[in-house]
Amino acid sequence: MDDRVKVLRLMDHISGAYAPNTLRAYRADMEEFIGFCEREGSSALPAEPETVARFLIQSSETGIRSSTVRRKESSISAIHRLSYLRDPTKHPEVKIAIRKIERKIGTHFGQAYPIDEKLLRKLLSACGNDLRGMRNRALLLLAYESLRRRSELVSLRIEDLDPNSDGSAVILLRKSKTDQTSQGSWIGISATTHRAIRQWVKRAEIKNGPILRSIKGNTIGGSLGCGQINRILKSLARKASLAENVVDRISGHSTRVGRAQDLLKSGASLPQMMHAGGWSKPDTVMRYVARTRPTLPNTLSIDI
Repeated sequence: MDDRVKVLRLMDHISGAYAPNTLRAYRADMEEFIGFCEREGSSALPAEPETVARFLIQSSETGIRSSTVRRKESSISAIHRLSYLRDPTKHPEVKIAIRKIERKIGTHFGQAYPIDEKLLRKLLSACGNDLRGMRNRALLLLAYESLRRRSELVSLRIEDLDPNSDGSAVILLRKSKTDQTSQGSWIGISATTHRAIRQWVKRAEIKNGPILRSIKGNTIGGSLGCGQINRILKSLARKASLAENVVDRISGHSTRVGRAQDLLKSGASLPQMMHAGGWSKPDTVMRYVARTRPTLPNTLSIDI
């Protein structure tokens, strides 16, 4: 059976068991790997460790980051394991190739420009009082305060808002990247953010369904797409007269990075930050706050 057919059949089999982004990565990476194997006359499924090592080294020479190389390795590993084949990425030959690649191109993490509280205020000032402005204001506040990923933000629903007596609220996050079985979790939001959401949904005349919606002219559309969040944030950054090199680095991750850095500055502990942002790995949080220092006393309280 052709290797591409094997991958397509496997994708159909595991559809629904993995996140759509994960499946897209598996499919794209395997398509690239199969093409490489065809050009050199090697088998892709199953693949020999030496073949995988050559593929990863060649990939690293195209200007990609080491994290992308790691993702390709992970895809090849997953497809072999899910196909009940020996995993070639566990072989020392592949591990040596990865070490060579990381020593050569480094492991620098290209981080999104942080939208911290200071920058958040500038972007909020760039929001108008029209329909789009109210939607964008709700998006900014909700994204910053909740620390949610783009896919999680666009999944939040009006009927899952539960107001508190002081004007604040909690909202149910039905599913997240780290909660693939949909156990759900409640996220607290301030009175300010809750008010912005109420103003937006009232103006938009929507009573249920996704909070964040697309807008065409003066017509409210369906749920906002993940890619649209990036475009909205960049558009607001330009309206706020930010430098173009800053605008280029702003993405849907920017509010998440900025809020994490603000939490560290305020004295939040690592477990508190992980809980707030829905992170399962401490090293991910530490990458977000690597350039941030918590507020510490300027002098030692020790007399010698």
